[in-house]
Amino acid sequence: MKKDIDKQLQSKNIKPTAMRQLVLQILAEQKTAISLPELELKFEKADKVTLYRTLKTFQENKLIHSIEDGSGSLRYALCQDNCECQPEDLHVHFLCTNCNQTYCLNDIPVPTLNLPNNFSFESVNMVVKGICSNCKK
Repeated sequence: MKKDIDKQLQSKNIKPTAMRQLVLQILAEQKTAISLPELELKFEKADKVTLYRTLKTFQENKLIHSIEDGSGSLRYALCQDNCECQPEDLHVHFLCTNCNQTYCLNDIPVPTLNLPNNFSFESVNMVVKGICSNCKK
């Protein structure tokens, strides 16, 4: 597992440090996107700034992406292999209004936008809200 984590970090030109390895391992174990406060709960003695910088480094190197799901907290999830966070890589996210978990719907791409002339694309965030399959049971 440690070799896989180091390989994943190195493939994105991120130097493997102990904190980065631990954070990536936690992110890889998640079934839903995680916020910084939720991540902090997994590390009793970790410095909040170090965790934030680790997430920022991961995001800048396209290892993770952030989601503004309307919950008031930015959430983070691992990118799929070969993701470059380009428009064609973007996918829909789902916020469960019951459990407040945010899911990456990797198989549902964000629709292509035909912007008017002189408008330029920088980012897009598509969040669908409803009840997840776990809460429907």
